[in-house]
Amino acid sequence: MRITRAFSASLLMLGLAAAPAAADSSPTPSASTDGGAPTEAGTSFRTATEIEQGRTATANGSAGDYLYWSFPADAGQRPTVRATVKLPETHAAETWQIDVYDGLRRRQACQYGAQTRGAAADAASVELACVLRTVRAWSEPWANDPLPGTYYVRLTAVGLTTADLGLPVETELRVDSKDIGGSAAVDGSLGEPLVPGIAVTSETDEDDASASAVLSSIEPDDGWSSGWWSDRWVWTALGGVLAALAGVGGYSLTRGSGRPSRVPPGA
Repeated sequence: MRITRAFSASLLMLGLAAAPAAADSSPTPSASTDGGAPTEAGTSFRTATEIEQGRTATANGSAGDYLYWSFPADAGQRPTVRATVKLPETHAAETWQIDVYDGLRRRQACQYGAQTRGAAADAASVELACVLRTVRAWSEPWANDPLPGTYYVRLTAVGLTTADLGLPVETELRVDSKDIGGSAAVDGSLGEPLVPGIAVTSETDEDDASASAVLSSIEPDDGWSSGWWSDRWVWTALGGVLAALAGVGGYSLTRGSGRPSRVPPGA
């Protein structure tokens, strides 16, 4: 009876601990409104417009321009970048492409998604998507793994005809992330996120916060390196509890009742 109660208690603990872990693996909730979202895009890495995840940024541009945005991504997140380009009524067939770069300006490959897509001459719009690999907390120096920090998105048209150069277009860009959890956890972390200018400070007064020259001011809602806690800790602890209960149960079953057997008189 005691073993049954202990086993039931362990199952209850398993359910309570797995609930927040399952909640963490759900996609990042989207904002109900996009008030305050940027309405323009940069023209280079240094002038990239900062956007927050979960909000839709808009910008007007011209076919042939390079449009740049930047967003923060922390360890354990798998960002998905989606872009929509509304084309003019009259245009030739053209191809649009989005590229994503990390804080070191290394181009990051897309796991899946239509990173490059062509638009027919009568198409009103074209939609692009890029699902990045999961951001890792640490990586080897020679690897090209995505790391915590600022990411850049570049949107442009490739292979345009001369007649289409300069035609007005309207663009929308949105970034959402899914929290992968303990399956992406690694034993290590960066000293600082890959945010441009984070190590640049004024030599005259290091104590003055206004002297810092940080080129990117947006960070995750709960700060950088927020992924130190993952469901891997939960499952490790539960595995230890279940192993201990199994040991106690096995011992109780094999040791018998513990009462000495009666020896008949005269034996």
